[in-house]
Amino acid sequence: MDLAGKKVAVLAEDNYQELELWYPYYRLQEAGAEVVLLGSGAKDQFHSKNGYPVRVDMDAADARAADFDAVVVPGGFAPDKMRTVPGMINLVKEMNDQEKVVAAICHAAWVLVSADVLKGKRATCFKNIKDDLVNAGAEYVDEEVVIDGNIITSRTPPDLPAFCRAIVEALA
Repeated sequence: MDLAGKKVAVLAEDNYQELELWYPYYRLQEAGAEVVLLGSGAKDQFHSKNGYPVRVDMDAADARAADFDAVVVPGGFAPDKMRTVPGMINLVKEMNDQEKVVAAICHAAWVLVSADVLKGKRATCFKNIKDDLVNAGAEYVDEEVVIDGNIITSRTPPDLPAFCRAIVEALA
């Protein structure tokens, strides 16, 4: 599928899960999308759980939902920090308000919880934060990828092929 002309934000913060950031990053580029890495503004480089670096292109506080077609939130323990960053939460909320693709995998569902975009939605996540989704008003579903309107969620790295396929199809 050709995603030329589409622009996707990928959020980054320390302790991100390597596969959950890099797999969508390169898969979306491969499909022709422009992929922009957004950080918390604290610095311009972040490190994964295993120390793998990622250099961000811009501060999430400077990003405007109107400039993007989708936002991807990778998991790991980074979402626990992301959910405290107003620029990231505001971007996810605005993307959802504009009915643009909001995709989260694993612990990234925490960001969707904090952005208050899950009420009445079907979603999945890493099993340990299932209660957080339910308490945020979502219906938890244990499937590799769950699509409810503009929201796409997955559980863990083995779900990445289905997760990325769903994002590409939603943008095509």
